Parts: sequence; C-alpha cells; structure tokens
Amino acid sequence: MAPKGRCYVDTSAFIAFLDASDSYHPLFRRLFAAPPPLTTSALVVAEGHGWFLRRYDQRRSAQFLAFISILPDLTIRGFDAGELDKARGIAKKFGDQNLTLADAHGLTIMREDLPECCWSTDRHLSLDGVPLVR
Repeated sequence: MAPKGRCYVDTSAFIAFLDASDSYHPLFRRLFAAPPPLTTSALVVAEGHGWFLRRYDQRRSAQFLAFISILPDLTIRGFDAGELDKARGIAKKFGDQNLTLADAHGLTIMREDLPECCWSTDRHLSLDGVPLVR
C-alpha cells in the first residue's frame, strides 16, 4: 500500500515501474497503482526521457513523457539558476558519492519539502527522517 503523504520520486523509480525487466518492477507497479501525491524534479524527467531514448528508442521515451503527464497528483519542481546553486552545494557536501545533478536536486527538494518518503532504488538518496522506499 502506498504511503498517504507526499513522496519524492527519483528517476530509478520511474524506470523500475515502466521497464518490466527491472528487478524492482513489481514493487513500483504496486506503488504506482494507487500513488500518494508525488513530487519530482524537472531533471528527473529529463534524465528519465534520456534513459528511455538511449536504452530503447524515441517511442519508449515518448511513452515515459506521456506517463508523467497523466499522473494524477505529480508536482514537478523546476530547475533554474537558484536551484543549480542549491544542488551544487549538496553535490559539494557529498563529494565522496557519485551524485548526479538530478540526485543533488532531489536531495535539495527533499531537504526543503520534507516528503514522507523517497521512491528510489538508489541508496544515496535517503535523508535523515525520509525513508527510502525500495
């Protein structure tokens, strides 16, 4: 059963749901069946689109974007110069980890919005007090 509070969604959760060959597919299929309010980053959308385009083709990347557009309560946080500064600070703070800019922006969003959970398969996306659902 999906948590009732708002959750942050990382690229890996979208991929796991939309790619049946992913080992986490059954979990995210259940979670996305009745999702709580969700938040993600514009960088996650770009990263997911690129992943499906490179791994499969334009049709699959378009299906990914179509899925994003029909999620009932998805907030997509934009990415501008101010968000870049914040994400850069997170990336610097956790310089010993292989954070992408999308990961760093996700951590920024979680730090500011304090979601109930994070849907991801990446261990480094957990924050104190924000449980990782994987």
